[in-house]
Amino acid sequence: MRFIKRASPVLIVAALAGLAAQATLAQEKTGEHREIIGTIERLDLRFDKLIPQDAKLEKIAEGYLWTEGAVWYRPGKCLLFSDIPNNVIIKWEPVKGTSEFLKPSGYTGLKPRGGKRDDLPGSNGLFVDAMGRLLLCEHGDGRVTRIEKDGKKTVLADKYMGNRLNSTNDLALHPNGDIYFTDALYGLEKGAKRELDFTGVYRISGKDGTLSLVSKSLSPNGIALSPDFKKLYVTHGRSWMVFPVNEDGSTGEGKPFVNPKEWKVAPAKGGGVDGMKCDAAGNLFATGPGGVCVIAPDGTLLGRLLAGDRTANVCFGGEDGRTLFVCVNQRMGMVRTTTKGIGW
Repeated sequence: MRFIKRASPVLIVAALAGLAAQATLAQEKTGEHREIIGTIERLDLRFDKLIPQDAKLEKIAEGYLWTEGAVWYRPGKCLLFSDIPNNVIIKWEPVKGTSEFLKPSGYTGLKPRGGKRDDLPGSNGLFVDAMGRLLLCEHGDGRVTRIEKDGKKTVLADKYMGNRLNSTNDLALHPNGDIYFTDALYGLEKGAKRELDFTGVYRISGKDGTLSLVSKSLSPNGIALSPDFKKLYVTHGRSWMVFPVNEDGSTGEGKPFVNPKEWKVAPAKGGGVDGMKCDAAGNLFATGPGGVCVIAPDGTLLGRLLAGDRTANVCFGGEDGRTLFVCVNQRMGMVRTTTKGIGW
C-alpha cells in the first residue's frame, strides 16, 4: 500500500500566506487598487467600442502643480509629462513609478521663475519623432526644441519674421517631418514685453526647417493631426477648429469643427478646451467641459471621461498604444481603451 504524506496545517497556512503576499504585490504593480478619478458618461453606442464598460480612469501619480503635455516615450518604455510651474519633465514607469527626467524643461533664464501655479515657465507639449527624439514646446524660453540622440538640444523655432515667439504651447508631427505648433501667452512672465501682437499656429518644414504661419486669427492651445494626416485640429478659445492639410504639408483655410455650447449635455465640473489626440480611427480625444470629450470624425460627442477637475491634455501609450493617459490638474490618470493611438 502506498502512503501519501499530508502537509501540516501550519505549512498550508504559511503557503497560503505567501501566495496572498505575492498576489498583493502583483496588484500593487498592476495598479488594481489605484484611486478612481471621476466617472464615465456614455452618450452614443460608438463610445462602447472605444471605452470598455468596466473601464475606469485611475490615478497613477500626484503631487505636482500642473500636469501637461503627456507623451509615451518609446525609447524608454515610459510616460513623460510636464509639470509646467516646476519647470520639469517627469517620467512615469509602470512598475517603478515617477522620477525626474529633465530639469530645466522650458525656461533657462537667469531670473528665478516657477514654483507656483500662476507662473508657467516649463515645457508644455511634448512629442516623440520617428527617430525617438523628444520634441518640446518651451513656455518660458518661447521656442520649439528637440533633444538629439547625444543629449544635445537643437532649437527648431524661436522667432517669426525676426520677432521672438510668445510662449509655444503644443505640437503635432507629420510623418513627412513637418511640425505644427501653437504659440499662446500662458508662459510669458508677467509684465514681459511681447514682440508679436498675435497668437499663432505655425508649421516648421520637415524639408528645410523654414517657419511658416498657418493662422494668426485664433486663440490657440491644443493641436492634433488626424490619422490620415489630412486634417489639423486646433483649439480656438472654447471650441475646436479644423484645417485641411495638403499633400505638401501646407494648410487650407480653417473652419469651425465643434462648439461645446451646442451640446445638449448636463453641465459638468472641470475640463477646459485644451490638449487633444486622435485615435487610429479618427476619433478625437480632447479635453473639454467635464474632462475628456470623445468626439467622432463627424463631430458627434460620443461620451466623456468626467474627471471632475481641471483637465489639460491626453496621449495614447503603453506597449500596445491602447492606454489613454490624462493630465488631471495636479495628477496623472490612465484608462485602458479598446481603441489605440496613431502609429501602433
